[in-house]
Amino acid sequence: MLRRNTDMTSRRDFLRTTAVAGGAIGLGITADGCAHPAQVRPPNRVEFTTPPREKAPRPLRILVLGGTGFIGPYQVQYALDRGHTVTLFNRGKTNPALFPNVEKLIGDRNGDLKSLEGRQWDAVIDNSVQSDPHWVTLSADLLKNSVKQYVFVSTRSVYSDTSRVPMTSEAPVFTEETAHWDRSKPMPYGLVKALAEKEAQKYFPGRTTIVRPGLIIGPGDLTDRFTYWPVRIERGGEVLAPGDGTDPVQIIDARDLSEWMIRLVEQDAPGVFNAVGPKNPRSFAEFLHGIKAATTSEATFTWVDTDFLAARNVRAYREMPVWQPAKGGHEGFARFDISRELALGMTFRPLAVTTRDTLDYFHAQSPERQEVLKAGLSAEREKEVLAEWHSRTSGNL
Repeated sequence: MLRRNTDMTSRRDFLRTTAVAGGAIGLGITADGCAHPAQVRPPNRVEFTTPPREKAPRPLRILVLGGTGFIGPYQVQYALDRGHTVTLFNRGKTNPALFPNVEKLIGDRNGDLKSLEGRQWDAVIDNSVQSDPHWVTLSADLLKNSVKQYVFVSTRSVYSDTSRVPMTSEAPVFTEETAHWDRSKPMPYGLVKALAEKEAQKYFPGRTTIVRPGLIIGPGDLTDRFTYWPVRIERGGEVLAPGDGTDPVQIIDARDLSEWMIRLVEQDAPGVFNAVGPKNPRSFAEFLHGIKAATTSEATFTWVDTDFLAARNVRAYREMPVWQPAKGGHEGFARFDISRELALGMTFRPLAVTTRDTLDYFHAQSPERQEVLKAGLSAEREKEVLAEWHSRTSGNL
């Protein structure tokens, strides 16, 4: 019992410290480290409470294409809290019960845009996950004379070269030539987004805001790419940790991304921006230990050589989510200079808050959903690789 009390006290101290260091004031995080994310409750999500938000300098009319998936609900709730009027355009199939008091227009990005005709908005936010370039062409062409600003959610994956240190939005992006696309196969995700960006900029010259997030994390994420680490560390025991702990990490909480995008709309800020953080990348060791400190876990980390993992098909960013070794052309993958973005008000929740909220969300899912994570190593495979590693290292003693 004494140990448990000590662990809980340590966690509270850690949360309090990181909340202050991370700029908790204004982010809905109290002095004791408690988070209050946007009050969004899609099916099977944890319901949160929200403190009063400051109103925007002036109310805007915002059209959101999508708005009911992962980041969309956070955008919508924040926009409403700030005093804006929001209209949703989607097929009405995903979480249709969300936001009963918000205007909803039914249609399809792939040609059925009639419900958008003859309307006026200050800005449109294009949240499409796939973002077929043709979809952007259709919507941007229709809205070019009725909307002032087009905000497009792109991705860090558009960059054809991430070897630069630091990375900026000036780095080259994929073209059909540089992507070496085999036309007999689906178009690569990075190329899809790069071409979609160009379509938005074509129809909204000087009025397009492109946001390129890295890995988007937090409650509501269905990919488990970040979730793997809090869940695995919370389980305890020996955890396989990739590399030597020095590889950098830059990610972003879905709520930080969503809220910043609304503030970009309020500022009418055109341009191309990267949405990753924090400003000074964490090392992977800091990342894992930061997650552990937000739990009461007694997990230990065994750092396993990068080449050893590659030889056993334990791939970076796949079997080892979030992690990308800073070598082999990826030196700048998590070393973005975000000075411009910070100047425009991008902020970050503490890692501890994202960790706890992600775990709360995950534990609220069905037992079947929790049984198998969609990313990372299975427990059996992890034990197998660790056993091989220990056998090799013990033989070298």
